[in-house]
Amino acid sequence: MDIAVGTQQQKKIHPHKFTMWVAIGSILMMFAGLTSAFIVKSNQAGWQEVVMPKIFWISTTAILLSSVTVQMALRSFKQREMNHYRLLIGITLLLGVVFELLQWTGFQQVWAGRITFKGSGAGQFLYVIFGLHAVDVIGGIINLLVMFIKAFAGKIRLYSSVPVEVAATYWHFVDILWVYLFIFFMLIG
Repeated sequence: MDIAVGTQQQKKIHPHKFTMWVAIGSILMMFAGLTSAFIVKSNQAGWQEVVMPKIFWISTTAILLSSVTVQMALRSFKQREMNHYRLLIGITLLLGVVFELLQWTGFQQVWAGRITFKGSGAGQFLYVIFGLHAVDVIGGIINLLVMFIKAFAGKIRLYSSVPVEVAATYWHFVDILWVYLFIFFMLIG
């Protein structure tokens, strides 16, 4: 009888996943600092609130749907249903682009409402925080585009799901981050 006392098999995290989690942690810290600064600044005299454009509700729906499709794409990839995977990763990519276009339209509405970088108020924070989120989403869109191109680039020899898992996890992160920021500005801003 072989008894291994004190030994346990350790499951190692893939380096790409580890790097993604470090990046997500860093991004979370940045947004926590910015939203904390927003709360502190909002208590000062002369604070001007921002009314969120209704189009942000539509963009929120688009990014929530994209989170569903990216999860379905991951499942399809793991089950080696490549036609479904290609379709779903394409839909996710399209919904990500739609999200960004709707965000752009929403910010044009905010700007037209004379909420600019001048003065003191939520507008400056809105542009900085949502702008940084837009950059994170663009990074996710680029990643999805790479995944989409690779899905059509020929036969997959290695069915490692790690790249798809990393892309899906990051996409879920930008989705959840957007929902947090949207609710934050709806309640606090």
